[in-house]
Amino acid sequence: MKITHDVLSILSRARTDGLRLHLFEELDQSQFLAVDQVLKAAGAAWNRRAAAHVFPGDARESVEALLLTGEVTGPQDFGCLPTPAPVVEELLSLADLRAGHEVLEPSAGQGAIAAEAALICTVDCIELLADNARHITAAGYARTVTVADFLAVPAEQRYDRVVMHPPFACQADIAHVTHALAFLRPHGRLTAVMSDSLAFRTNARTANFLALVDRRGGQISLLPDGAFKASGTGVRVVLVTIPAL
Repeated sequence: MKITHDVLSILSRARTDGLRLHLFEELDQSQFLAVDQVLKAAGAAWNRRAAAHVFPGDARESVEALLLTGEVTGPQDFGCLPTPAPVVEELLSLADLRAGHEVLEPSAGQGAIAAEAALICTVDCIELLADNARHITAAGYARTVTVADFLAVPAEQRYDRVVMHPPFACQADIAHVTHALAFLRPHGRLTAVMSDSLAFRTNARTANFLALVDRRGGQISLLPDGAFKASGTGVRVVLVTIPAL
């Protein structure tokens, strides 16, 4: 079941509390019915006494899945999604990698992006999960592999390019991309796979990020629906390119 951007925008402004989702803004009848239809399909039921839609499990996780896929689907983990080869190819094309570039892939997973970038450049990886880091190290295409939470790594302005596919859940991609910009040398470039929810979330975090992209002369390119089908998810994504200052 596809969800319209109007309904996605309303859901992005809702508040969750355990099993409950509260629609604090005033909706007309047609808007409420459209939202209610989506939430019912996702397993929630309207509870008049609670003045909320009540999910059988965590409401925040359920709504986040709706926002990231733009449709009613089964439970999925959006913290770590393998990057399909065609998306990697498009991402690296936008990065305009050159021989001699030093490249960082933060939150590298098992290094699908780094593996291709290493054919041209010197690549360093940062990865939270030790098992994934060992996989990258064993493959031998990264100069260094650091096991760490990327957001806790102090920025070092030493890379010509940052290429990345950060986690999406709860707008973690914005935090990761914003932090990653501080690792770029002057005249460097960052390219990232990000959630399409940039198109309809109306909160301050999204507005500030879009303003940053515009201020730096960056661009956002929408990928076709199904770009992540090979990874077993309907999550909708964009490619974001941001130059260094």
